[in-house]
Amino acid sequence: MTEQTPNTAANDIEQLIRNQIKDNKVILYMKGTPQFPQCGFSAKSIEVLTQIGRPFAFVNILENPEIRATLPQIANWPTFPQLWIDGELMGGSDIILQMYQSGELKPLVEANSPAA
Repeated sequence: MTEQTPNTAANDIEQLIRNQIKDNKVILYMKGTPQFPQCGFSAKSIEVLTQIGRPFAFVNILENPEIRATLPQIANWPTFPQLWIDGELMGGSDIILQMYQSGELKPLVEANSPAA
């Protein structure tokens, strides 16, 4: 096993995040899990996505401190949750709720997440 320099480790985490975003058309980076959200904003986001009723991926950033530290730099977005659809950051909890209420979010999620 070779020791990784911090820079290499950071590059690996960045690549992991980019792969997660590329491999999952709808992915939510959140605090906790959909069954047990660990903050109100994550809970609100899960509620909205559950209402839409399509499968989505999630990453619990509380269990992944490297992702929690690196993603805001990649996204240029400081807070969590973060909803990504088709490789694009939609935003956090308030934006997710606004997009849902305006009718914008549902067709985006449906187009990128096949029915279960």
